[in-house]
Amino acid sequence: MKNFLLVCCLSVVLGACSKSSAPKSSTSKEGKGWISLFDGKTFDGWKVGKNAESFKIEDGAIVVNGQVAHLFYVGPVQNHNFKNFQFKAKVMTLPGSNSGMYFHTQYQEESWPKKGFEVQVNNSHTDWRRTASLYAIQDVKETYVKDNEWYTEEIMVQGKKVTIKINDKVVNEYTEPDNVNLSNDMAERRIGSGTFALQAHDPKSKVYFKDIMVKVLPD
Repeated sequence: MKNFLLVCCLSVVLGACSKSSAPKSSTSKEGKGWISLFDGKTFDGWKVGKNAESFKIEDGAIVVNGQVAHLFYVGPVQNHNFKNFQFKAKVMTLPGSNSGMYFHTQYQEESWPKKGFEVQVNNSHTDWRRTASLYAIQDVKETYVKDNEWYTEEIMVQGKKVTIKINDKVVNEYTEPDNVNLSNDMAERRIGSGTFALQAHDPKSKVYFKDIMVKVLPD
């Protein structure tokens, strides 16, 4: 009997350990299928090369402020390779700030990512391309949210279609043409697959990101 109880206790402990090591998935507040990519405390699962000091963590949020740098998700979810998905984060910009969220990209040590797309984060910077622009592909001129306020920015990719929402409202939709013709410097701005990245644009820009989540959609 004692041996049986010992086996049962070990099973419970091992089961709990197994669950705690898995990526966190939400089935209540955010709805079924959402997986957290940022634990609010560490950069576990994220990687940045040059100018890593441009990213810090404060009060459960990633603070982006400094020289040009990009923080890439390199964690275990989907082996950091996403094709069809919903991605969202809560974002707050300070006045005059510029940043971005990349998708279908890949890690590189420095400079602006060559692969994938940037979804703009910019409510009052001198660059006219505003929040929710699919940068230099399909841009948004209108400003939908204010600085110094948290808002939700969401990217959804299904097949060749990209949908971008602000606070659950669709503000930009783009469908990649079958024979898309891009200039040489934009050659890798194509729908495919890859990971996500957050952008540090310049020392005068300060942007906050938290509650970074993804939902994987079927191919």
